[in-house]
Order: sequence, then C-alpha cells, then structure tokens
Amino acid sequence: MGLDAVGIGEVLIDFISAEPTSYVESTTFRKFFGGAPMNTLVGMARLGLSVGAITVVGDDPFGQFLLRELERNGVDISHVKIKKGVRTTLAFVVNEPETGERIFIFYRSPWVKRTSVDSLSPEDIDYKYVSSAKILHVSGFALSESLPRRAILNAVMYARESGVKVSFDPTLRLDVWRSEKTIKSIYSKMLRLSDIAMFSREEAEFTFGTSEPERAADKALKYGVEIVGIKLGERGSFVKSKDGRKVFAPAFKVKPVDTTGAGDGWNAGLLLGVIRGWDLEKCAKVANAVGALVVTRHGAITALPHREELNSFLREHEAGIEV
Repeated sequence: MGLDAVGIGEVLIDFISAEPTSYVESTTFRKFFGGAPMNTLVGMARLGLSVGAITVVGDDPFGQFLLRELERNGVDISHVKIKKGVRTTLAFVVNEPETGERIFIFYRSPWVKRTSVDSLSPEDIDYKYVSSAKILHVSGFALSESLPRRAILNAVMYARESGVKVSFDPTLRLDVWRSEKTIKSIYSKMLRLSDIAMFSREEAEFTFGTSEPERAADKALKYGVEIVGIKLGERGSFVKSKDGRKVFAPAFKVKPVDTTGAGDGWNAGLLLGVIRGWDLEKCAKVANAVGALVVTRHGAITALPHREELNSFLREHEAGIEV
C-alpha cells in the first residue's frame, strides 16, 4: 500500500535549555526528539496521513528513544537503519533571552565524526519505498556532508522519475556547513529538483537575497518549483504557485512559549493541504494554525497537534475551515 509521504534525512536528539539564558549560564537541558524532516513526518501522521522515514540512528540509547518516538507517533520505521559503531547525532539549543533567537550547537560533522546523520548512504535507500509515496520530503540539513547528500539526491532523482512530488525545507544551520558558497550551490540544485519549497524569512534572505515574501517566492518559482511557502513568524505566511495564485495568511494570535519545531509543523500543515488538493488559502491557514499550536508548548513533536486538536483550534479562532 502506498504512503502519503516519505521523509529522508536527519533524526536527532535536541537538548533544549530549560532556562531562557545563554549557553554559558544554562545549567539544565531537557531531552527531546528532533530532526526537521522527521518532525514534519510526525506532524503529518498526527493529522491523519500515512508516512514513513528513511534515516539512520546510532546503536545506542538515544537511537532507541528516537525509534520509539517515531513508531509511537505513527511513522513507519521499517526503513530506518540502526548502525553499529555510530553515535546518534545530538543538538544543543538555547533561546537567547535578549534576542529571542534560537542558537544551535551540533555534535555532527564537521565537528564530530561518525554520527548517525552523516552515515546515511546510497545503500540505505529502498527505491521502491520512495516510489510508493505521493511526496518525498527532504531537509537541507543532511545535505551538508557528501555521503548523505549522495543518498538523498539519488532518492530525489528516483522520486522525480517515478512521478513522486519532492518537497524541500532548507533547514539552514550554518554551524554544519563549511562555506556559504557550498550551501547556495546545493540549495540551487535542490530547488531545480523540487516541486514544493518552504522557507523561513531568514532562509529566504540567505538563499535569494531578499526576505520580501513575494520577491523571494518569485525567485524560487524560476527554478521550476510549483508551490513556494514563506514562513513569516508572527506575521503569518505567504504562499504562491507557479500559475500565479498567491495568498498572504495572517498569523493566529497565541502566546508563544517555545518556537522549536514551529516551522516543521507549518510544513506538515502545508503538505497535508497539497496532498488533499486544497486551495492555497486553506493550505496556508491550516499551516499557520499548526505552527501557532506548536509555539504554545515546549519541544518539537511533543507540541504537534492531532487532527482533533487542530479542528478545535480552528473553530475557536473562527477560521471557517476544518481538516
């Protein structure tokens, strides 16, 4: 039986500071499930879609935790590899109190060798599994190293040949790249191979030289992308398609607690709409609602709403739609 989506790329442990302070001052970090494409898969599963993961974990307790969380949340793990001699990738995250910015420190290449994200190889890809999906969802984070990059690009090429749509989330983390020139080159290649692309304001500014939503979207569309989403945080989002349809969807008013995973949740909402064949306005509204719910709780997947919660939120905010 076919899947709605397969996600390929990183799954990792997020250690998030329990205090709104700097790395130097923080004394307590809490363990959470992390990894942008897998967060998005969990979000999609909670909204009622069938999804599966292609990724790698280490043969260690952290890997066991990640596998358990994927499975608990309805993600098919039959194509997740457990590799001996490899440690599960770790990330440490603080929310700087003065700027509100999330600061990441990663334990993976180029800083640490032989962690799980960097061990994904072309041999780990089951191409029949890729072709069973409606969408192959890809994160840019794992593309920073040559081995996983080859694996992911092979999967993307096969997906396109098989009529599977490719969605791309840059997941820009400068800490794991060797040069900005390399990032832009690889992003350009991915955009030429993608049907759906989703950017934060910062990612749009970095990739296209502008954070003005429509200008950034137009630049992405020139690569051949069919649908582009620009996430604008407290302002909402902008979505435009290759046929010129566009929508600016204002954000829902909520009290934010933790922005971790909000963009991944937004992606899940948008991809739900694409799979269901909704118009752009409904896609953007639902994506905004998922993102809004995520920021009201701590953690990435722990904050992702189930379908019933999302519908309750939409009714409460008189959105006039349901999923």
